[in-house]
Amino acid sequence: MSVHDTIGDFITVIRNAGQAGKENCSYPHSNLREGIAKILKSRGFVEDFKESDSDKGFKTLQIKLKYISGNHAIKGISRVSTPGRRTYCGYREIPSVLGGLGISIISSPKGIIDDRTARQEKLGGELLCSVW
Repeated sequence: MSVHDTIGDFITVIRNAGQAGKENCSYPHSNLREGIAKILKSRGFVEDFKESDSDKGFKTLQIKLKYISGNHAIKGISRVSTPGRRTYCGYREIPSVLGGLGISIISSPKGIIDDRTARQEKLGGELLCSVW
């Protein structure tokens, strides 16, 4: 089976691992996924992440999930822009997630950034996902 939406699969792995109470999850490495993991770490949704090599020599991202009082720190994570329906917005149209309690992750000309940074730097781009 071929994978067409690797970002959607990456998000699903994180969501499912958190719901199952796993301590860690892993997924094949890419710069885009590493950028998403950096934002999730900086905004406090995951404990940590690191690069490692798999048994076959491929790079993988190892993500250490964060739990608060036994509950997963990520209450919800959803893909906004899909391969069949890309969603772009300017910095003025970036949606607020749960009135500012969540974040939107955006692929901009300056890399992968969160909604707060995009508004400050007046950058738009493709809305990758929303996290709350």
